[in-house]
Amino acid sequence: MFAFGDSENILRPPKQFVCRLVVCVSLLAGTCLGVSAGKEQLHGPGFTAEFAAPLNDVLRALKEVLEDQIIHGTQVFDREPTLTGAVVVDSTPLFEPWQGPGQVFYKIRKDAIAPRHFFETGDQGTIAVRYVVTSAGSDRTRIRIDAVYVENTRRRVHASDGTVESSEYKVIKERVEAMELAEQEAADAKQRRESTELAKQTVIRQREDEATRLTAAQSSVQDLEQRVSALRHEVVRRVAAPGADMKAAPFRSAATFKTLAAYTEVVIVIVTAHWLGVETPDGQRGWLRASQLESLP
Repeated sequence: MFAFGDSENILRPPKQFVCRLVVCVSLLAGTCLGVSAGKEQLHGPGFTAEFAAPLNDVLRALKEVLEDQIIHGTQVFDREPTLTGAVVVDSTPLFEPWQGPGQVFYKIRKDAIAPRHFFETGDQGTIAVRYVVTSAGSDRTRIRIDAVYVENTRRRVHASDGTVESSEYKVIKERVEAMELAEQEAADAKQRRESTELAKQTVIRQREDEATRLTAAQSSVQDLEQRVSALRHEVVRRVAAPGADMKAAPFRSAATFKTLAAYTEVVIVIVTAHWLGVETPDGQRGWLRASQLESLP
């Protein structure tokens, strides 16, 4: 109760009242955020979200974050923005035993001094982060993250304001996206190799067919000459003006190792959708874009 004769007390409520008011406003803000954030909602002091990724991919990303020795989203000194020294544990008494579905993981950081983003901290204690991972379908995974800070002496439990949980989730999400990107790049590279091999086999079969036709045409010199000329027009092209750079691989970013002058004749040895593998008159092989070549006159 305020003293009516004390104007300072009237204008300045007790510190305990202010702290409780901050907690209530924070929880209310978390509830409002949960209504508008869709799949990323604050549930009390914790954080729940879904990944559009299989369970095993999320578990792989989570393992990397568990072993990075960092409690993300908090610090103990302004000059040290990253709080390191965290370790993975199988369980911790700082959380009640998990009774729900899913796989549970823990990471703790001992001897943290008044860490940021935990309500009313002012002592030395342990930060504990709990991760609960549950499959939500063949290609969806749900994760819940909770973080608390417990003082060493008075054993008071301080809830997070949500920053630690959301920061941990952000790092896990980045790891999942990095793995998906690497897998996509590997799949694209495999597809390019298969396309190149298919084009190579196509050219080989075409050459075999042409050889068969040439053998059958040996009875007629004129017919043979006509077939040789036709074959030359099929497998020989010339460089269009003003010239072209021959690449080491069928990509724009590949290294250029030779510049061919306009109207240089080259032999086609590999055919793809946009690039042609060619051989120059001096026996060098490389890649040219199909648009850089034209048929012989």
